[in-house]
This record gives sequence, C-alpha cells and structure tokens, in this order.
Amino acid sequence: MRQKIKQYLLISLGWLAVLLGAIGIVLPLLPTTPFLILALACFSQSSPRFHKILLNNKWLGPPLQEWEKTHTIRRRIKYRVMMLIIISFGVSIAILSGRHGLQLMLVFLGLFVLLLVARLKEPEDNSK
Repeated sequence: MRQKIKQYLLISLGWLAVLLGAIGIVLPLLPTTPFLILALACFSQSSPRFHKILLNNKWLGPPLQEWEKTHTIRRRIKYRVMMLIIISFGVSIAILSGRHGLQLMLVFLGLFVLLLVARLKEPEDNSK
C-alpha cells in the first residue's frame, strides 16, 4: 500500500513537472529544463512507461537522454537556452517599462538563471 502511494505521488509530481516545463517554454519566469529533469527523475522511480515516453520525445528526448547518461548538456543547447532566456526576459522587461522595481527584479533573476545555465557541465566532445 505504501509503495503504491509513493508511486502515484511520484507520477503526479512528474506530470506536474512536465506541465510546468511546458508552461516554461512560453513564460520566461519558469525554467523548462529543470522541470523536465525533475519529471525524468520522478518517472525513473515510478513509471518506466512515462520515463520512456519522455526520453523518446521528438524534441525533448535527445537532451534528456544525454542528461540521464552523463549529466551534461551540449554547448549548442546551452547557447540556445541562454538566447531564449535573454529574449524572453528582454521582452518581459520591455513590457514592464516604467515599473523599475519589477524590471530590476527581472534583470537579476535573468542573470541568475543565465549563471545557472552557464555552469552546467558540457560533454568532453563538444563537436555536436
């Protein structure tokens, strides 16, 4: 009984993380990658089927497979993520013109997220 409850909780948390990751594709304040890595971890402990679905996804699967094997992210993907962060935070800051406190908060939050992404390890072979 206790094992089933744990399994259902992990599956629920995994799908919540997938949902938040999907929302994070559109909203600049929600980072997509950490949520998908969390979902991958939850599914690996609770549902081999959902774990496989996430790993075999056309768009999200290859980076997640690489993360699962080596805990690294290719430089090209890091640059894409950083560019999306800069664009989405830039747009958000522009929309909030005149609200200097919120703009400043977004600048610092964006810099923090950029720093986190920049610190992710890259594989030894970065030719891809």
